Parts: sequence; C-alpha cells; structure tokens
Amino acid sequence: MSIKQNKQRIEEIQKLTGLRPTHFADLVRVAQLVYDPSGGVSGKIVEVNWMNFGIPRRVAENLRSIGKEYQYESPHVSPALVWDQLTPETRSWFIAHKSILWEIEEEFPALDED
Repeated sequence: MSIKQNKQRIEEIQKLTGLRPTHFADLVRVAQLVYDPSGGVSGKIVEVNWMNFGIPRRVAENLRSIGKEYQYESPHVSPALVWDQLTPETRSWFIAHKSILWEIEEEFPALDED
C-alpha cells in the first residue's frame, strides 16, 4: 500500500469510527500489556483476568496476538495496519471503549516506550 493509499485508508477509518491515531496508540499499548502484563520485567509473572477490565476473552486473544507482533514497537503503528488485524468483535469493543484505554494502561507498570 502506498503512503497516499495508507493515508486515505486511515482517513476512511477515522470518518467511519471516530477513532483517532491516539486511540490506536492506546490500543497498541493495551495489546502490549495483554501480551505481556509484566511490562517486560524478566522473571515477573503477572496473571490478569482481562474480564475485570471489561475485555472479553476473544477480544483479549486478538489483542494478545497484536501485542506479540508489536511487542517492541512504538505504539504509533499505522492505524490502517492495526485496524486490519482486529476481529469484528475487537473492532466493536475498541470503538465502545476507546476513551478508557488509558485507564487500563495506568493499572500496569510503565512500558519502556520512550
């Protein structure tokens, strides 16, 4: 996909969903946490019931796979790439919960992203 096509696709997603790049960055950070809730601290095992955060099992599974793929990436992945990896169930959950993703992040140790 060319840069122009990618930009058009991102604009299309934004118009249809109301999601902004910051929402996608928050989602990637949450996905990274779902994949590794210890925040990369070796030897630290963190078990999380994601339902306590309002994340259904199948959504958590989808987020886990995204978190694994982008584990060491900046959370500012192209929204079009992330959107294409979301299942329909995760898309619906994301749209409904976009404004509280940062609250989930706040419950965990900071990831070394900066």
